[in-house]
Amino acid sequence: MSKVPQYRRVLLKCSGEALLGNQQYGIDVETASRIARDIGAARAMGIEVCVVVGGGNIFRGVSGTAQGMDRSNADYMGMMATVINALALQSVIEAQGMVSRVLSAIPMSTVCEPYIRRRAERHLEKGRVVIFAAGTGNPFFTTDTAAALRAAELKCDALLKGTNVDGVYDKDPNKYPDAKRYETLTHLEVLAKDLKVMDAAAISLARENNIPILVFSIQEEGSFARVLRKEGRFTEVV
Repeated sequence: MSKVPQYRRVLLKCSGEALLGNQQYGIDVETASRIARDIGAARAMGIEVCVVVGGGNIFRGVSGTAQGMDRSNADYMGMMATVINALALQSVIEAQGMVSRVLSAIPMSTVCEPYIRRRAERHLEKGRVVIFAAGTGNPFFTTDTAAALRAAELKCDALLKGTNVDGVYDKDPNKYPDAKRYETLTHLEVLAKDLKVMDAAAISLARENNIPILVFSIQEEGSFARVLRKEGRFTEVV
């Protein structure tokens, strides 16, 4: 299979849990550095990379709501957590010799830039890694939806979701040894089968804008670049 990348610009959705490493909470710097190296490998292939990062390693709005918090407040707390993760990712990316910018959907000018689409495009054109924080800036929307939204706004060629498993399964492969893995799916199949790839809003947004979603394991070093070359194990939603 050809090793020539077919993508010009991609968006990586990195969950907060992906930054945990072997910890129970917080950020494992070595794990974050490994993800930064993967991003560097993609940049070396000439691909523009932007990242949407979650906050589940620090705070999840849904869990806060379950404990009796107001949903909007809990979601805003989750958005703050994504800014912490984005700044951590920026540090490890720049330690690898790349230039990066954090753009937040909730303005906080002391620590990062506000999200402005044209500014994000300019950063990408200049070869910078752009990290989007604070989701969409609105409660009731997940960072998965934010990833699909930013991928559509910036005309990304693909949305890559880095998870803890090597693709999409019909049920949790960590709990069920007989879980079936899919090689390819359509956006409609994901919605019809209620597969937990991303939430329905994100899948619908990707479908409407004809954005393929590639689901892969971000736990293996080099997996991001391999998937961009259409190698390794992943599920493609087209």
